Amino acid sequence: MNGRVEIRSACQPAPDRVPPAVNEDLVLSGPDFVIVLDGATAPPGIESGCRHDVAWLVGRLGGQLVVPLLGRSMASLADILADAIAAVCAAHAETCDLANPDSPSSTVSIVRAAEDQVEHLVLADSPIVLRSPDRRITVVADDRIDLLPEYTFQTVRRLRNQPGGFWVASTAPKAAYEAVRGTTERVEVEVVALLTDGASRYAERYGHSWQDLVALLETDGPQALIDRVRAYDTNAADGTFRGKRHDDATAAIWRL
Repeated sequence: MNGRVEIRSACQPAPDRVPPAVNEDLVLSGPDFVIVLDGATAPPGIESGCRHDVAWLVGRLGGQLVVPLLGRSMASLADILADAIAAVCAAHAETCDLANPDSPSSTVSIVRAAEDQVEHLVLADSPIVLRSPDRRITVVADDRIDLLPEYTFQTVRRLRNQPGGFWVASTAPKAAYEAVRGTTERVEVEVVALLTDGASRYAERYGHSWQDLVALLETDGPQALIDRVRAYDTNAADGTFRGKRHDDATAAIWRL
């Protein structure tokens, strides 16, 4: 791939996370790809059947994804992700109950650029934003978690990695083929942003446009976006939104 490639990112744990050092997000990049992962935190007291924590799963999954991408594998992103999930499963199948529906899981977002096209994959709620040279915005999102009939623990458990529900990277390699996938002509992509929901809420929760979000990433950088979101999170009224007040947050911007 010709031309200068610039990738900037920031990845921070939630400010109220205990212990503070634990971050269940991860961002990884190479010459022609960026990966963003967001581990799903189980409610307190839930038995996952796994001796490992969510951060372990995220780190192992990221490592398995990076190897073929750095090796310039010709496989599709879905095949690469399916193989990565299978490899992580094999790493702890003898010590953990992989049939437990509450086993640790993660979102996955990947962008890979070639000479002629840009390939993307989004599994669960970590969106990708593409901006064209003429400033058109395309948001690639997997919104199936937002379409669940209710958000009780029992319903989320029942519909995780099930048809009619939502899909995440956990113990089922087939989830990779349920991801939102596609390609865009390389000349139609100038800037790519990858975000976990702790950062994408700048647009999804707090009313800014995706155009504004990408502009902030460009001008002030990923850390500035996370800082803005943190301020909004702190000042939001209790009960205003579904989910946690604070979350791990990752933002990456790639100027191709």
